[in-house]
Amino acid sequence: MSSTSSAAAAASTLITVAPTGAELSKEDFPQLPSTLEELVETATACEAAGAAMIHLHIRDAEHRPTLDHGYLKAAVDALREQTSLVVQLSTGGSVHDPLEQRLTVLDAEPDSCSLTCGTTNFGDDVFLNPWGFMSDLYVQAQEREVVPEFELFDLGHVHALRRLIDTHGLPFGGKVHVDFVTNVPGGMPGSPAALMAAVQLLPPEVTSWAATGIGRAHLPVMAAALSAGGHLRVGMEDNVVFARGKQVQHNRELVERAAHLAQVMQRPAMSTDDARALLGVKDRRTR
Repeated sequence: MSSTSSAAAAASTLITVAPTGAELSKEDFPQLPSTLEELVETATACEAAGAAMIHLHIRDAEHRPTLDHGYLKAAVDALREQTSLVVQLSTGGSVHDPLEQRLTVLDAEPDSCSLTCGTTNFGDDVFLNPWGFMSDLYVQAQEREVVPEFELFDLGHVHALRRLIDTHGLPFGGKVHVDFVTNVPGGMPGSPAALMAAVQLLPPEVTSWAATGIGRAHLPVMAAALSAGGHLRVGMEDNVVFARGKQVQHNRELVERAAHLAQVMQRPAMSTDDARALLGVKDRRTR
């Protein structure tokens, strides 16, 4: 893998917070931020704690996952107005959302979008990402000047990333940032060994990578990523247990712990300006 062109990336850590997801219910986890007001409060607190990017799944008035343009656009605009975070929208939605509707996420004009590089078993469900959908999303992101984050759930997804770059060239901004999502039932295990195997297979065009450990893989994957020069994604989408017998009460707790570990590793949390340089995002802020 080539070294990143940003000196800040080598000396600091991009922390992404994924605060909500599409799987958990508000009824079971009332602390899950699902309203616009809760998302803004969460984003503000997590930025202060060290996050530089936010990965968003949106809920409707009944706290159900939605890809409705009005809800997505309102969230993007509010976070862009009230924070400096890089705003990334999930194009995965929930596993039940149709492919054509997932493409409309780009209409909300995020800074970044997720692009999962292949279909994967997702617990009892299937997270569908066929080649045609991936290819269409890649090209539309190029045309709309949105930076994709390539989500890799398995080693085969690394190969699919290679195929996307070979077929369509580099993404908008010229940078290639990936996030390894580990420990999903059906995907790659959440172990340092699996993560390092996947990192070794990354194509040379990749300029930065991050890792996510789902559930109990949260801490070992975080430690492995930091030790190998990677970046971090944390949040209640991925993990709702802070320690044995202790639920996460606010996403800020997970960001604070990630920032503390990054500081201990002498790779402190990256600023939002450095994150924009690392990822090559278009600055859509008006202030």
